Amino acid sequence: MPPRLSLAFRPLLSSTAASTCLPRFLLPYLLPQSHRSASILSSLSDNPLAYKKKIRRGRGPSSGKGKTSGRGHKGQKQHGKVPRGFNGGQTPIEVVHGIRGFKNVFSVDLTLLNLSTLQTWIDQSRIDPTRPITLKELSDSNCVGKIRDGVKLLATGADSLRQPVNIIVSRASASAIAAVEKAGGSVLTRFYTPFAIQRILRGQTDPVNSLRSERVAAGLEDEGIVEVEEVGGRIVEAVEEVEAAKATRAEVPIPSLVPTLALSPPSTRFQHRLPDPTSRKDFEYYRDPAHRGYLSHLVTEGQTPSLFFKIPKTGKVSTTKRVTAKTTVGENRIW
Repeated sequence: MPPRLSLAFRPLLSSTAASTCLPRFLLPYLLPQSHRSASILSSLSDNPLAYKKKIRRGRGPSSGKGKTSGRGHKGQKQHGKVPRGFNGGQTPIEVVHGIRGFKNVFSVDLTLLNLSTLQTWIDQSRIDPTRPITLKELSDSNCVGKIRDGVKLLATGADSLRQPVNIIVSRASASAIAAVEKAGGSVLTRFYTPFAIQRILRGQTDPVNSLRSERVAAGLEDEGIVEVEEVGGRIVEAVEEVEAAKATRAEVPIPSLVPTLALSPPSTRFQHRLPDPTSRKDFEYYRDPAHRGYLSHLVTEGQTPSLFFKIPKTGKVSTTKRVTAKTTVGENRIW
């Protein structure tokens, strides 16, 4: 039913004038009516693309999925299902030639960062070179794209680096480390997991410090971050306190552990702790001073980053052979 005309025009026309000067088909719309206007319920619809219309197959050629319902004419694909990789009965190519290659489960997807790109961002004032550059600063400034397993620093455009920077990344090439240190900066390589990276970008995890970090890491003392050795000392004191209470069979002072294990106020903004490596390969990489690893302080003088390294023995080595007492064979009484 068509909508009615506005009622604002109806008082302007009388019944006699409307019957003399207007066409007869307009009279029902202008004269007062006893019923209400047409309902809009029949024209209600959802927003465009708010839902996907179901495909009605086999309902005629106008839909485009009519006679054969989109399956084509005859054959196994039209009559039923076909297994994945089925080649009509001939020997599959995987069987003829075999499966070649393998998937490296130890590979990591590192986002590459060139020194030329870093200097460009510094020139555009998108990165502050006076503060440590972590994964969060690189991500917030869009200097790198999506970070999956970490960031690797490369020496591409090393000649353009003029600003000394302190940067913390997952890995760095030897030439990139040399170029940054030549400009007066420093490089620190740090172990990250994909979940830790997500929390760092959300501001829920400290991007540098962990339980195994060095006491002074990347010059972040002025930010009020609690040093790792200090926190470790507090934990050791708390454990000793509990052990002493257990030894004397006294009540364990649980309330005293709360202020002991609590961090300083600036570090309470982090909800999660930064993890440390657990595999031998990662341990040896970040223990290597050549890689500027954050665990290189654990390697003492005369040792190597390898976990299988043994300190050579010092002093004289005794060359005397051990003399074993020979047992005398008794009389053979059988023979």
